[in-house]
Amino acid sequence: MERLVMPVVRAGAGIFGVSLIGSSCLYNVEGGHRAVMYDKIRGVLPQSVGEGTGFKIPMVQEPIIMDVRSRPKEIRSITGTKDLQMVNIYLRVLSRPRVDKLPVIFQKYNTNWEDRVIPSIGNEVLKSVVAQYNAEQLLSMREQISFPSASFTFTKAAMTTQLHSSH
Repeated sequence: MERLVMPVVRAGAGIFGVSLIGSSCLYNVEGGHRAVMYDKIRGVLPQSVGEGTGFKIPMVQEPIIMDVRSRPKEIRSITGTKDLQMVNIYLRVLSRPRVDKLPVIFQKYNTNWEDRVIPSIGNEVLKSVVAQYNAEQLLSMREQISFPSASFTFTKAAMTTQLHSSH
């Protein structure tokens, strides 16, 4: 009886070991995401990995999953107009990272790049655009408001025009 049981136990243990090692070598990247591979020996690898199942070296490589879909971010700012009146203004930005630059973005800003980059840039753009107008001009431009819930929000085209004309 023991001669029959031992090979079955060994085969079961072998199958369990192979499946355990196999599952620790695989990772999955969902749709709309990319993986940046962190290697403990070489650091962040220069290429991001697309959707699907990928292979990693256990205890050496770790995939960092990053969302690359467009996501909205609202920036609120209180800024002064040309005639020094304070205006409460909102800007809604749709942003997504460039897939080819994900390793660089991860190295500089980690996975919370939106919270570190978008507010600072958005505030500067809002302040520079609003400072070119007085309060009366802003009130007369209310038809250009792109989002009904915002008090003063410029359309993307108006912001782009202002940015290009100021440089």
